[in-house]
Amino acid sequence: MMLYLLLATLLSLSYSFNIPASNLIETSNIIKSKQFEKSNFDVTEIKKFFKNDDNYNPTYSVGIIGATGAVGQEIINCLHNTKFPVSELNLYTSKKSSNKIITTPFGRHYTKEFNIDDAKECNFLFLAVSGDFSKKNAIELCEKGAFVIDNSSAFRYDENVPLVIPEINKHKIKGKRLIANPNCTTAIALMALFPIFKLFGLTKVIMSTYQAASGAGNKGIIELEESIKDKNYKNEIFTYPLAFNVIPHIDKFQDNKYTKEEMKVSWEIQKILGVPDLPVSCTAVRIPTIRAHSEAITVETEKPIDYNLLKTEFDSFSGLKVVDNPEKNIYPMPLTASESYDVEVGRVRPSLIFGDFGLDMFVCGDQLLRGAALNAVLIAKSITEEI
Repeated sequence: MMLYLLLATLLSLSYSFNIPASNLIETSNIIKSKQFEKSNFDVTEIKKFFKNDDNYNPTYSVGIIGATGAVGQEIINCLHNTKFPVSELNLYTSKKSSNKIITTPFGRHYTKEFNIDDAKECNFLFLAVSGDFSKKNAIELCEKGAFVIDNSSAFRYDENVPLVIPEINKHKIKGKRLIANPNCTTAIALMALFPIFKLFGLTKVIMSTYQAASGAGNKGIIELEESIKDKNYKNEIFTYPLAFNVIPHIDKFQDNKYTKEEMKVSWEIQKILGVPDLPVSCTAVRIPTIRAHSEAITVETEKPIDYNLLKTEFDSFSGLKVVDNPEKNIYPMPLTASESYDVEVGRVRPSLIFGDFGLDMFVCGDQLLRGAALNAVLIAKSITEEI
């Protein structure tokens, strides 16, 4: 009976993770070598056996829900550029956008209307849709074992759902099927904040953000471009015309007079760093750039800052690029950060307010990549490393 169970499990693993069937020839050798005692049969050990095999090269069925949107399109590109092992790509859309051929780095694919039963068969699902959709479907999508990575705010503040930036807290993923992707502004800020937090601790974070039109999706980009081109300063997406303007208002105002976007930054930094009482204040401003968010950040630290040590940490931190040479007018900008996988940090200088225990810096990152698609794909890659 145990032999049948063993064979069935091996076949299941081969099917689920696309392990070459030829590897199953080794099954008899495993049994003969008594690698698995009949009384203590462990699937984890079988996985380890395959992982140690030179031919172990699993691939995964991937679904993207919201595949034709700005973030969905970038997820497809990031899967390809990071060499994520995709065996099957499912592009889920609304009924209106379904049954259309789109060209991807993986070839030409038909979009298809979202069907929850079909989607549940995927190994990985990326949700690039509204929070309402995620609240309705995300948990059910996990039922058959799919890993669901949600780009909306639906589960970010749920204590049972990890909010993850892999370079910072990928250990939170272990044992979870539903993982939340942070707000774009938070993700960009934390790439520079975490090395400071790690070395010197943080007691206060004060920031102002300058957020591109694409933060409001493709419609935001179109509205800005058409307004500039036609000099017709309309506003349907933004509260006021964005062309040649800045708007200190993103998302809804809350009872405390901060906007929800600003509070997201505060809540999410606290959760990801694991410091729920860390004071974080943010002012979020929409500006007339197409892509990449910028952030002016001031921090107070627990320990005095050693800038040589910080420079070394910045240089070695994956996903962060030091762009800081004021003498040559080199500093972070949307122009250089757009379409880059790295977040730029520069203008690093001691704070005139907090002295040795604080600094000011300027950070810029592509919010469609580090702030959304890239971070989601890196979460998925972190999961594959644990399978």
